[in-house]
Formats: sequence, C-alpha cells, structure tokens
Amino acid sequence: MAWLNKILGDPSEKEVRKLQPLVLKVNSFEVQMGAFKDQDFKSKTSEFKERLASGESLDDILPEAFALVREAAKRTLGERHFDVQILGGIILHQGKISEMRTGEGKTLVATLPAYLNALEGKGVHVVTVNDYLSRRDAVWMGQIYSLLGLSVGVINHEASYVYDPQHSQENQEVRIKNQELGNLKIEDQDPLDKVRDTLGSFKVVHEFLRPVTRREAYRADITYGTNNEFGFDYLRDNIEYEEAKLRQHDYHFAIVDEIDSILIDEARTPLIISAPTTESENLYKTFTDISRGFEEGRDYTIDEKLKAITLTDEGISLAEKKLGVENIYTEKGIKYVHHLETAVRAKALFKRDTDYVVKDGEVVIVDTFTGRLQPGRRWSEGLHQAIEAKEGVDVQKESRTFASITFQNYFRLYKKLAGMTGTALTSKEEFYKVYGLDTIAVPTNKKSQRNDQNDLIFQTEKGKFKAVAKKVKELNAKGQPVLVGTVSIEKNEVLSEYLSREGVKHEVLNAKNHEREGEIIAQAGKPGAVTIATNMAGRGVDIKLGGNPATAEESEQVKTSGGLYVLGTERHEARRIDKQLRGRSGRQGDMGETQFFVSLEDSLMRIFAKDMISKMMGKMGMAEDEPIENYIITRSLETAQTKIEGFNFDARKQVLEYDDVMNHQRKIVYERRRKILLGGNEAAKEYLENLVASDEELKKSIGDKITNLGENVFYLAVRNLILQTTDLFWVEHLEVMDYLRGSVNLRAYGQRDPLVEYKKEGLRLFKDMQVSIEDQILRLLPAIGASTFAKETSELEKVKTQAVEIGGSSNSTDSSISQSSAKGNEIGRNDPCPCGSGKKYKKCHGK
Repeated sequence: MAWLNKILGDPSEKEVRKLQPLVLKVNSFEVQMGAFKDQDFKSKTSEFKERLASGESLDDILPEAFALVREAAKRTLGERHFDVQILGGIILHQGKISEMRTGEGKTLVATLPAYLNALEGKGVHVVTVNDYLSRRDAVWMGQIYSLLGLSVGVINHEASYVYDPQHSQENQEVRIKNQELGNLKIEDQDPLDKVRDTLGSFKVVHEFLRPVTRREAYRADITYGTNNEFGFDYLRDNIEYEEAKLRQHDYHFAIVDEIDSILIDEARTPLIISAPTTESENLYKTFTDISRGFEEGRDYTIDEKLKAITLTDEGISLAEKKLGVENIYTEKGIKYVHHLETAVRAKALFKRDTDYVVKDGEVVIVDTFTGRLQPGRRWSEGLHQAIEAKEGVDVQKESRTFASITFQNYFRLYKKLAGMTGTALTSKEEFYKVYGLDTIAVPTNKKSQRNDQNDLIFQTEKGKFKAVAKKVKELNAKGQPVLVGTVSIEKNEVLSEYLSREGVKHEVLNAKNHEREGEIIAQAGKPGAVTIATNMAGRGVDIKLGGNPATAEESEQVKTSGGLYVLGTERHEARRIDKQLRGRSGRQGDMGETQFFVSLEDSLMRIFAKDMISKMMGKMGMAEDEPIENYIITRSLETAQTKIEGFNFDARKQVLEYDDVMNHQRKIVYERRRKILLGGNEAAKEYLENLVASDEELKKSIGDKITNLGENVFYLAVRNLILQTTDLFWVEHLEVMDYLRGSVNLRAYGQRDPLVEYKKEGLRLFKDMQVSIEDQILRLLPAIGASTFAKETSELEKVKTQAVEIGGSSNSTDSSISQSSAKGNEIGRNDPCPCGSGKKYKKCHGK
C-alpha cells in the first residue's frame, strides 16, 4: 500500500494536519490555567460537569479540559504534555488508535481523554497488560487526577484499591509492602512523594493505595486494571445472585494501553470461568504412551505454517495395534480418535520452556508473544491434560464451562473504545474490520536518530549464539549498554550460558516478576549494562540513557558510546513484536542502534526461507558463526512475517465468527438475567405474567401463594428460581455448543459450510434451551413455599454454589478487605466485616 500512499498522501499525516488547529486552541488556554491556584482545579472540574449537564458536549470543553490536565501535570509531576501528546490525547478521545513510538509518554497521554470522558460520571477504564503497570500508573498519574478532583481505582488479580493522597503508616499495616527508599537524599519534602516523583516511572509507592472492595474500585471516576481482570469480572457479575455483589456498572469508555498485545496477540484465547467436574480418565496417559512410539514422517506429518498434525495410515494402524482393536473409528468412535490426535499434538507441536513451563508440579502456559507466564489459564478440548500426561505431572480434573467470552466481544461492549501502542499500523486492517477502529500514527516529539541495521544470517543456532556473545562482549568493553531480546525463556537461559563463558556480567528477565523486572529494565541504559529479556519483559518502562535517575556524566558517557544497542536473537512471527524490540532504543531523539541475528534453524527461517539461503551459504563454504548480510533476505523475512500475520488473522477471525454466534445468545441470556436481578418485584412479576398469560389455574395458584407468603417473599423466591434455572440450562447449553463446535467441521466433507451449520444448529439448540427454561419454571412454580421446593431445586442450588465458588467472589473480590481488617490484632468497628457481606463490622457480626 506504500505506493498508494505516495499518490494519495499518508492518511495519518492528513489527520494530524486536520487536528493541528485544535492543538493550538489547547495551547491558547495555557497562560490562563497557569494562573490557577491549587484549589481552583477542583472548582474548574465542577464547572465542566455543570456545563455538560446544561447541554455542552465533550468536544466543546476539550481545549480547556486538556489545558487544565496539562497544567495539573506540571504542578504535580513536573512534566508538561508536548504538543504531540495533546495530539495523541485528541485521537484517543475520538475513539481511535494512537500509534506513538516507545518513549513518547503514552501513560501521560492517557490522562487527557481519561479526565475529559470521566467528567460524564459514567466511569473510564484504562486497560494495562499486567497488574504491576496498573498499580504503577494509578499511583504515578493519580496525583494529577487527585488535584483535578477525580477518584482513581485499581483492579488487580487478588486485590483492589483506590488512590489515596492522604497516605499514612495505617496503609502499611494492611501489609502492602513498599520498596526500599534506597540511598536517595530526602530533604524537607515528603519522602514518599519524593520517591514517586523521582522513580515513579518504574517504582510503585504502595502507600498511596488503599484497599477497598472491587465494587468501590469500579465506582471510581477512572479505574486502572488488566484486560483479564475486566473480562473475568464481567463474567463473574453474570453468575451472581445478589445485586450487592455486582462489581462493574457501565461500559462507557475504555482506553487500552498496548492495544495490539491485548486485542490481537491475546485474542485467540477466550476467557473461561469453569469448575472441575469429573476426574480425568486414564485415557490421557494411555494415549500419551502410544504417541511416544510415534515418529514424524512415518506416523504423522506436521504442517508448521498452520500448526497442525495429520495422522498417517501407519500411525493409525500402530495405535489400533497398541489398543488391540481392528478399527479405531468404528469400534471406539470419535472420542478415541480425538484423544489420539490430542496426544500427538501435545508431543509434536507444544514444546517445554517455549509454549509452557512445568512449575511446582503444574503445566503453566507461556504467552509466546510476550514470554509471560499465564497461571490459571488452561488449553481446552483436553490438550492441557494431554500435556500434563506427557510431562508426567498430575492430570487435573476435567472442567465444565460456566461462562466464557473472547476479548474481541468483551471490548465491543464499550460505547467508545480507544487504544495506544508503538506498533499498530501493521495490524491496521484487523483493528478496523474487527473493532471499527481507525489507526493514526502520531509524529515523534524529536526526530529519531536510531540506526536499524540489516539482519545477519548464520547457518546454525549455535553459530548465531557464539556471534551474539562475541558482539555483546565487544560492545560491553566500550561501555555501551546492550539489550538482548529473545523469543522464549529457554533461549534466555542458553544465551545466558554463552555470555557467562565470555565473562560478561548480565541480568536475565523472563517476564515472571513484572515489578522487579520493571526496576531492572529501567536501569538497562546504564553504562556497560547487559540485559537479556524475553521480548516483552519489562514492557511499559522506558529505558533512559545513563539509567533512571541518571547523572549528567553517565548520560553523556552512554551517548558517546553510541546509545542503547538492541540485539534481537530471532525474528518473531509478527513484525510488530520486532518493531517493539527495536523501539526500546532511540527514545525521544536519543542515539541508538538495532540489529537482528538470525539462523537457518530459527522457526521462521526453517519454514519459509531455508532452502534458498542454505544452498547459497553452502556454496560459499562459510563457517557456522560467519554471517551474511543481505537486504533481499531481510525483505524476504518480512514477507514471511506478513504471510504468518495473515494466517493468524484468519485464525482469530474464525474464532470470532464462531464466538459471534455465542455472543448473540450470551447477550440475550445476560440481559434477561440482569433485568431479573436488578428489576426487583416488578421484573419478576412481568416475567411471570408473560409466562402464564393464558393459564387461569396457574394465575389463581400464584395469587394464593402471594397471599400466603407475602409479595416480597414470593417474588424473591421467583427471582432466585428464574436465575438458578437459567444458569443450569445455560451451562448445559455451553457444553452442547462446545461439542457442536468440535463436530461441525466434519460436515465440510458433505459440501456444507461448517459456520452456516453451526449457526443453524446453534439457533435450534438455543430455542430448545429457552423452552426448557420456561417449562422447568412452570413445573416448579406451584412448589414455591412448600417443603418439596428445596428438594426440587437442589440441583439448581448446586449450580449457584459452584458459580460463586469459581467466580472468585470470596477470593478475588474482597481479599484485600479481609487482610486489612485482620491487622493481626482485632477488627475495627468501622472496618469491613470479614464475612464478606460488604457491611461495616459494627453493623454486621460486630453488633
């Protein structure tokens, strides 16, 4: 498309030019805002809210609001938004993606649209890639929002907080540990504020965070949290039975940081809340033992491009022989075939320390895009159990899905969605097709001085690592800081050994402890520092030349040596990930250099370009650690990456097409459920009237029940009956739809489109489920209030209990509360009650 841009002009440049007058208008208010006293900021916020209430739009007040945020940042952080940051903020407010290079201050940019849209009082969610960044950003930016009179919440995996400017030792008593203050010279200024202003870009000063319930954190004007937590809380809310336990309240506006990572890289894995059901059968172990004797080529073939395996006739015959059956298809059916294929997939396609690690006797998934461990996540369709059997660890119970949603469909719930990242343009088409989001590239504040070298290609991986170690030693000798990017934890450890042999002191980051790694990566720009990291370890933290904070001498020393040198040890399948790694160097106009070392044994080269290049290198008689550098080969690698991105886009698109069918059904069920849960007696009454419209006998029976039990008691029982029945049948429906999803592909052999078949069959099943729900409610209605009611609904109650159990309302929601109320001594009268009711202790168990 580059040639088209030359003719028609770059669309991003056009958009930027169009927005320049608005930036100038924001600048025109700078002097006026500069004259404000600190107390005037909250007054101005109140004025903005009144103007919105009287009919003005957000666009009308944008220039003044952005100028006010800029001034608040100057007063609190000592940082002034650059014009390009104002530009990025306008793009986010318009519900678009702002592509801003690494180091351009995206965290600060988000404060502009977050403040403006929070003025409507409907809440703004700022989505980060990990818990550490959500805490860091809330504390770091919280002082801006606090001066402006807005509240800030934080949602973490097992705790939730609000930003509290009146920090005190009291907050330390709830066991929120603060990092060491180090050897900083602390003058008359508040020491904690001093630490935050100096090191806030990577250190979290926890004293500014006060534990609260999840519900309170969501009721803040602006809430920071991870995509996983927002998504899971949505699912948890839709299996609750009491309004007081609901967490989220509105899907108004979301700003997604690192939007490419969240909405693309993680989009293929749906969020699932499930509960263990039956013990896993011995079949997993049986088929793992069978697959161990399988050989690639003879018993199965691998399509590396599509990441799929195909069993050969020899492989099927070998399995039949070991199972002692004549024909696995006719005698044992699809179940055994599925187990066999899954065991072979686990053996051939999933590698330890690349796709997963074994930790504390459990198989933990590794996100191949970011290198991060994903505890709690499991592969579906028996794959996780097959890998557990392969690794010889305990095979976990098979689970039953209670609720699920993909990130695509969760984020499409928001009325307005925006995002920011350093690398979005390569996925511009997907963002537009799936989310309806335009991508605009924002120019850098200072011209980039980074020097991107062509790739060096080696014959073997061993030769490549030797050359990497040699190059790092050479750079280290002259004091130039080096960041080495790898694609997996396993490669990190291998490369670490090579560097140790060369006597090079280095740090290794595996994206395991985000907070600790954020601190290490912040110092990766120190003179002579060598840091090996999986691609995304320490992401979200800037690498400043000389370290953070750096002395003038250290900064100058690194600049003289050539700036940060980023060395990639393998091309990733997505160009975005490579660009993100390169982007760590040359921030804010700094000097820097980047280069990738690749070998013919790397997965990308092996699949797409090996034969042509290996013949060339063989004829030239080159040593294994002797490279070739060729612009054409670098281009061919990028072409291969484009192809893989296409495959992955198709895979995500297919997941979405199937999930769209489920999403339509999910919306109907959840909307009806929410109406019953929040609608009180009126909603239950309306539901019953529609259900028993023509049954006079049942109407009379209901009338008698209301007289005997009282209206409130009766309709409360009816509400619970409707919710429990809906959940019971919905869980069963999810299971049936999952089986349908697995079997519908076979219909392609009969010249039928599997997706069309899935839609038709899914609609029929959904209608059957609705009829079953109504029949069950009609059958149980006459028993309400009688002793038989408990017996009749015991199965429904079981669903309710399990749903609460797996929804995490006791663990995730209020763990911070129960910690804070314990304090090791006694519970204060105004502390939340440890029973989890949400009431104060004095009004609950403290009476």
